[in-house]
Amino acid sequence: MQSVKRTISKKISLIGLSSLVFFITVKAQDNSPYSRYGIGDLHSNTTVLNRGMGGVSAAYSDQLSVNFSNPASYSSLFSMLEGKSKKSAYSRILLDIGLNLDSRTLHETDNPEKFNVSNAFFSYLQMGIPLKKNWGFTFGLRPISSISYKVRRFERLKDPFTGLPIDSAVTDFTGEGGSFLVNTGTGYAIKKFSFGINAGYLFGKKDYSSKRLLINDSVEYNRSNHQTKTTFGNLFFSGGLQYRVNLNTAKTTYIQVGLFGNTKHTLNSRTDKIRETYFRVADGGEFRLDSVSEQLDIKGTIIYPASFGGGIIMERLADDKKGGLLVGIDFIHNGWDDYRENNLRDAVKNNWQLKIGTQFKPTTKNAQYKNFMAYRAGLILGTSYVQLNKKLPEFGISAGVSLPVANLKDAARRFRTQYTVVNISVEYLKRGTKENLLREDLFRLSAGFTLSDLWFTKRKYD
Repeated sequence: MQSVKRTISKKISLIGLSSLVFFITVKAQDNSPYSRYGIGDLHSNTTVLNRGMGGVSAAYSDQLSVNFSNPASYSSLFSMLEGKSKKSAYSRILLDIGLNLDSRTLHETDNPEKFNVSNAFFSYLQMGIPLKKNWGFTFGLRPISSISYKVRRFERLKDPFTGLPIDSAVTDFTGEGGSFLVNTGTGYAIKKFSFGINAGYLFGKKDYSSKRLLINDSVEYNRSNHQTKTTFGNLFFSGGLQYRVNLNTAKTTYIQVGLFGNTKHTLNSRTDKIRETYFRVADGGEFRLDSVSEQLDIKGTIIYPASFGGGIIMERLADDKKGGLLVGIDFIHNGWDDYRENNLRDAVKNNWQLKIGTQFKPTTKNAQYKNFMAYRAGLILGTSYVQLNKKLPEFGISAGVSLPVANLKDAARRFRTQYTVVNISVEYLKRGTKENLLREDLFRLSAGFTLSDLWFTKRKYD
C-alpha cells in the first residue's frame, strides 16, 4: 500500500503530551492512536457467525461452528452413535477460518477533516473434533489485540524554568505489535448441562518509539530516539458453562443460558529500553550515531485482568411448517482496572458490553437454496477499555448471512459427506462521541469459512 500522509489538528492527550497538528502515515497496516494503551486495540472474541448477530455467544452452540468464546459449546460438535451403543459411528470434523477487512475513519471534534485507512487481516483458525457423543475437542490460533499507530507532532519547546521558547521540534510517535493466543479446549455435556475449558499460550510484543528532531536556524542537532521493546507470554486458561431447558416435548423450542470467563493472569515480560541518537540518509534509512543509554532484557510482569460474561438465548428450530428463530442477549464485564505493566498503571479502566442479536432460518418445507440460508442482525452497546480523560462509549450494529456451498454435481458422489458454509458479517462500530476529542468509526466486513467432513466412518462392507 502506498504511504498516505494527512495532517489533522489534535488536542487529545497522547503519551502524556498535548498534540497540536500531526501526520499519520500508513504502510499496509491499521492506524489507531488508541492502540497505544493497554495491550492494544482488542479484536473481536467471537466467530464471524456470532458477529452477524452482535457477537451473542455466551449461550450459543452449533454443530457447524467452533464457538471459542464459550468452550462448553464444544460438547455440541456432531457425532453419531453406532446403533444403540455408546460408540461413535462417525463424526463431523470442522475447520473454521475467519478473515477481516477493516475500514477505519478518525474524526477530531470541531474539525471537518477526516483520516481513513483500510486493513485486511487474519481473524482466527480453529479446528473442532468430536471425540464422542457430547464430547468435543478443539485447537487453533487467533489474535487478541493489535498495536499500530504513527503520529507526527509539531511543537514549540519551552524552558521548564523560565517558560521562554527554545526551539521548534518534530516528534514521531510509532507503535507496532499485538498479542496472539494459541489454544486448545474441550467441552463435555451431561444431559442438559455442558462445561468446558480452554488452555493455551498467550504471547505478544509491544514496540514503542518516540523520535525527535529539533529545528534551529543556526545549530544542527542530532535526531534522538527513545524506544521501548517488550515481549511477553504465559499460559492462559478460560472456562464456560451452558444449561439447556426444552420448552416442548419435541425439543424444537428451548432456552439456553451460558457463562464464560477467565481469572487474572500474570504474563512474564522482557523489556529493552534504548536511548540513542541517529541520522537519516536520503533513501529513508536510519543509522545509529551514539548509544546514550541501553538497558536490555529487563525482566518484569504484565497483569492481564479477569473477565466474565453471561447470556441467554431462546430458539425455535426450523421445520416444514415454520421457520427457525433465535433471540439472544449477552453481558460482558472486563476488569481492566487491575491491568499493570511492571506495577505501573495505564490509561485503561473497567469496561462492559451489552450484545443483543437474532437469527432467522427459513422453513425446511422444500429443498430450495434459500431454505438452507440463515439471516442475522445484532446490536452492541458498551464502553471502551481505553479511557484518557473521559469514558469512550462504544456503539455498533451488525448483520450477517450463512451461505452453504453445494457439492459439484460431477463430484457429488465422491464428496457427498463434505459440507461447507460461508458466513458473512458486516459491522459498523463507533468509538467515542463529540464529547471525546478523537472519535473512530470502523466498518468491518468479515468472512468465515467452515469446512467439514465426516470422519471415522465404520464401513459395514469392504
